[in-house]
Amino acid sequence: MKKLTYVILLTLSIPIYSQIDRVEPPNWWVGFENTSLQLLIKGNNISSYGASIDYPGISIKKINKGDSPNYLFIDINIEPNSDPGNFEIIFKPGHKGKKIKYKYQLKKRIKSSIEYVGFNSSDAIYLITPDRFANANPSNDKIEGLRDQSLNRNEDYERHGGDIQGITKYLDYINEMGFTAIWPCPLLTNDMQSQSYHGYAITDLYEIDPRFGTLEDYLELSRKAGALGIKLIMDQVANHCGLEHWWMKDLPFDDWVNYQDNFESGIETTFSNHRRTTNQDLYASQFDSKKMNDGWFVSVMPDLNQRNPFMANYIIQNSIWWIETANLGGIRQDTYPYPDKNFMSNWAGAIMFEYPNFSIVGEEWSYNPLLVSYWQNGKQNKDGYKSNLSSSMDFPMQRLIVEAINETESWDTGLVKIYEGLANDFAYEDPKSILIFPDNHDMDRIYTQLNKDLVNTKMALSYLLMLPRIPQIYYGTEILADNSEKPGDHGLIRTDFPGGWKGDKVNAFTGTGLNLDQKEMQSYLKTLLNFRKNSSAIHKGKTIHFAPDKGIYVLFRTGEDEIIAHVINKNDNPISIDLKKFSEIGLEGKKLKNVITNEEFIWKDTLQIYSKGSTILSTKL
Repeated sequence: MKKLTYVILLTLSIPIYSQIDRVEPPNWWVGFENTSLQLLIKGNNISSYGASIDYPGISIKKINKGDSPNYLFIDINIEPNSDPGNFEIIFKPGHKGKKIKYKYQLKKRIKSSIEYVGFNSSDAIYLITPDRFANANPSNDKIEGLRDQSLNRNEDYERHGGDIQGITKYLDYINEMGFTAIWPCPLLTNDMQSQSYHGYAITDLYEIDPRFGTLEDYLELSRKAGALGIKLIMDQVANHCGLEHWWMKDLPFDDWVNYQDNFESGIETTFSNHRRTTNQDLYASQFDSKKMNDGWFVSVMPDLNQRNPFMANYIIQNSIWWIETANLGGIRQDTYPYPDKNFMSNWAGAIMFEYPNFSIVGEEWSYNPLLVSYWQNGKQNKDGYKSNLSSSMDFPMQRLIVEAINETESWDTGLVKIYEGLANDFAYEDPKSILIFPDNHDMDRIYTQLNKDLVNTKMALSYLLMLPRIPQIYYGTEILADNSEKPGDHGLIRTDFPGGWKGDKVNAFTGTGLNLDQKEMQSYLKTLLNFRKNSSAIHKGKTIHFAPDKGIYVLFRTGEDEIIAHVINKNDNPISIDLKKFSEIGLEGKKLKNVITNEEFIWKDTLQIYSKGSTILSTKL
């Protein structure tokens, strides 16, 4: 017994030396407005070490220990006139042991802050689920050491092999279709056990998932997209991470994630009640508000505690690191109302402070425009909340478009839904900066929602492309992708784009194997998008619309040098429209051209519409 005790004491007397496992952000830049940088240092027993830096213009302001002994957070000040270069961080143990030297890089910024220009109403965004778009590099379909080894295109919820190089390969197609921005769903590492393909359970916020490619692949996508005038929007998640995130095995602080005690004790966590109205509700209880913002989204997505100042800094710096690294043209922020809303204001504010011409769109899945408008920058909210967010997502109008087209016309059903829905734009500080879409990766395909009716789908798309909005189209919409066999099935909603895999019999990139309806839809959308790309009246013109009458709804976009008339007709039989009611637009005697058919028309007394659908007429002034 004495011998055993002696051995244990001897072992404990040996110093446990550290090594640096992670430093995040992995590099930084000189020349930011905010001269502060906070480094996360991860290493065994690193909290017992001090740190020093000897580099002109760089100084350590404070060293903070985590609750775990394996973390240090170092606050650094970078003087504005500091030179880019490499410097060493010297870690010195508080006990006998060796110093650790870590080389850190300060880079020169590739362009100034004001040169980062985000997306706006002149853009049209192509939303892509990368795993399902195109597989240009089969060698990375499976990566040894990652948990999810699935690869089966016949299974909706397994990986299919699409990658970053697949998006890059078909940038010409995206450009020719008329899109000016791309939004891939998250491309960062999701080392989860299953369903890792969708990307929203991130396990490393500084690493591209190797099944999608490398950081260089992502940078090449950005460069080649930029050369075509296509902006790259990054999908980010500030609310949660994946359960297999590397830090979940050794959390830096006791409050790094919400309901951390439950997680560490193996007790089932508290889930969000998803009552997003608690963010605006003047009467919301603390109980409901806490469940909404602190509860986990699902069991495999730990809820991050942004009230921890170190977590807050980490998320803000991560966003700025990706903007600067990948020359981003925007951020789409997932589940926007779920995190602490004061943090989200600070997060968006920190980004817009550094990049005043940048754009961020937040996902607020609400059908109430008052809730959507609450999050847009400049809105005078009763509670004084200032979001600093440039854009939110128009779920209200998306639903109304579907209802308006599907419903039978009456006093309060059908086209009146979108007429009155657009009238709600008074609630928005800047309607043209709101993001509109027919569908996305979380909802049934628009062709499914419209009962697989080609004419109705064209009607929906043409209308939203004429609105004072930023339009987003989900990949495959142009070829009538649908999930009608399994409504609500997310795996099928995120279907493979035909032609993106070697051996596909149908190739939507070339048109091979598409049926007549698919080809017509693709051509129709291509024509509209390319028309919209060059239309100043749509980008920033005035909007005037007239109340629907007898199944006809007419909306005008008027600019300094252009007027566009968009006519929706829900009548199956030919109809004559009296044009005198539109005299205030000033089109009398003017020659207009049909955007789709190129037929010319003189605006006089009547307009004959021979079939159900949309008619888009344009004239230059």
